[in-house]
Amino acid sequence: MEAITQIVGDLNSIVWGIPMLILILGVGLYLTFGLRLLTIIKIPFGFDLLWKGRIPGDDKGISPSNALMTSLSATIGTGNIAGVATAIFLGGPGAVFWMWMTALVGMATKYAEAVLAVRFRETDETGKHVGGPMYYIQNGLGAKWKWLAVCFALFAGIAGFGIGNMVQANSIANALSSNFAIPEWVTGVVLVVLVGAVLLGGIERISTVAGKLVPFMAVAYIAAATLVLLINVTEIPAAISLIFTHAFTPSAATGGFAGAAVWAAIRFGVARGVFSNEAGFGSAPIAHAAASTKGPVSQGLVAMLGTFIDTIIVCSFTALAIIASGAWTSGETGAALTSHAFDLALPGVGGYIIAISLTIFAFTTILGWSYYCERSLQYLFGVKIIMPFRAVWSLAALVGATLKLGFVWLLADTLNALMAIPNLVALALLSPIVFKITKEFFDSRGKSENNPF
Repeated sequence: MEAITQIVGDLNSIVWGIPMLILILGVGLYLTFGLRLLTIIKIPFGFDLLWKGRIPGDDKGISPSNALMTSLSATIGTGNIAGVATAIFLGGPGAVFWMWMTALVGMATKYAEAVLAVRFRETDETGKHVGGPMYYIQNGLGAKWKWLAVCFALFAGIAGFGIGNMVQANSIANALSSNFAIPEWVTGVVLVVLVGAVLLGGIERISTVAGKLVPFMAVAYIAAATLVLLINVTEIPAAISLIFTHAFTPSAATGGFAGAAVWAAIRFGVARGVFSNEAGFGSAPIAHAAASTKGPVSQGLVAMLGTFIDTIIVCSFTALAIIASGAWTSGETGAALTSHAFDLALPGVGGYIIAISLTIFAFTTILGWSYYCERSLQYLFGVKIIMPFRAVWSLAALVGATLKLGFVWLLADTLNALMAIPNLVALALLSPIVFKITKEFFDSRGKSENNPF
């Protein structure tokens, strides 16, 4: 087992090395400028489309807003609490600036993913919309590229059990055990029941639950973080200054913080930013392909909001709470650092707030990733795999809640990178179609003031 772990670890260091970060940022920058900064300029229009883009009477999919909530349920998770803290611990406050930059270019990546997902989606045997990288690789690039589509579906189908299920269940079990003394096995059993109950209803029930839980959990967490910031309001200007200063100059060692070079700020800011919003992974377009939308561009504009909400909004509140409270110099890392920051401002309750937030975030991540894995495996094996998959997925939460998952985390992390490679290649090759569809959409919209889409 040690030999296998070593091999996977070596592969992980390769696939998540500098070339991968360059590929993710390179494709994002290419799409951003190819779209003439549209994904930044049209943010308000994207929010407007959340409630206007559904086709009346289309029962093959879910609403555009619920498609966004389903994708957000998978992305707003432990990365927003533990990932941001880890980036600051390893890269200093400057890492936050590079997380923001990654999100801005990641919006173009997420936009292109959704545009292609809707453009090349299919209708399955049950009459529902299905799509994602495996479909736009096969249908957009042609049959000779099907091997790449199969690779993506295989990596996604396996990776989800780790990063999207067992790791999340383990985080929930640890948080509830540490703060409320609830045995891990009890958490695991409850998760099996809750996850199974939701999955039996398919994408409609997943999207409905996500549509209610995601806005609630995001607003509640932001409200708690705002309270922390209000208590440390005089330190906010200094915190913002640290973020911009240390993005370009080294962070000196102070307190329990060991210091960090500029390269560390860039590396960990970019890496954790990508982990948080998943732009480029190819997971979110699987949810957006299920939307009853008026067109690819409409859903693309909605999809890009996921990256904006996840990183520019939610992650920023976590980062500012950690830096403004002074907790970033404590030597803590991960969820413990965020918990420490909240506890400094809200003694006695701060830790509980983080534990509850982490639990809800991780639970919705399990739901969101269940859909990604289900559709990936359906692409490979057909609709007959759906019910057995849902049973195994629900039971996997019990395994995750009760076991040590060092190897599972490492393997899933590696497979996430392997998911991203086929998707990013496809985005680059299919970018002319994205640019063409986008231009046609806005040209036609400009000719008719009465056409809101």
